[in-house]
Amino acid sequence: MPKHSKRYNEVARDLDPRAVYDINEAIELVKKTANAKFPETVDVAVNLGVDPRHGDQMVRGNTTLPHGTGKVRRVAVFAKGEKAAEAEAAGADTVGAEELITQIQGGWRDFDLLLATPDMMAAVGRTLGRTLGPRMPSPRAGTVTMDIGRVVKEIKSAARVEYRVDKAGVVHSPIGKVNFTSEQLVENFIALMHALIKARPAAAKGRYVKAITVSSTMGPGFKVDAQRAQAVAERAG
Repeated sequence: MPKHSKRYNEVARDLDPRAVYDINEAIELVKKTANAKFPETVDVAVNLGVDPRHGDQMVRGNTTLPHGTGKVRRVAVFAKGEKAAEAEAAGADTVGAEELITQIQGGWRDFDLLLATPDMMAAVGRTLGRTLGPRMPSPRAGTVTMDIGRVVKEIKSAARVEYRVDKAGVVHSPIGKVNFTSEQLVENFIALMHALIKARPAAAKGRYVKAITVSSTMGPGFKVDAQRAQAVAERAG
């Protein structure tokens, strides 16, 4: 059992761990119970009915949240020529080609996310494949693209989130900060859920959205009615 802080235990003491909430109620409770001295991130954990050990049941992709996440990330881009200039104009923190590959080979890691144009991927994969592992740019995640300026802008504005199901079949994603309005957080939640539903693999059988929990960085989690949340997201589409 993980050890929780005194603050966490005080907040969680009066909560019913078996309770299931409407998403609006869950968001209100997350905001109410977040009492750290910084604006905590609001996170969503979605348990999906997939087996990620099978390639045809992998759920991975990206979506744009209407109100962003509130977190600005450092973006590095592998690109040349006009595309490099486009990435720089869009606000990328670092842009380069072979020299950036060499820099990362040497241990440089001053970035949160890597993007690349398709023409750079042969050199990047050959040289950095083992070094970068899951941080490698990927077409499936939308981080290998010719539309590099738009993607950089989305990421730097904190509007774009990437999602990937873990080994337990759970997708974890931020949907904003506790100082967002409840309406903004709910709208971001619906956008994320809509993207996950659209990403349902054809090989996934049975119930797809099995469970949802919403929490803040330092606060307790609140279970969301998964069927109702899925219905709301489907109507939003």
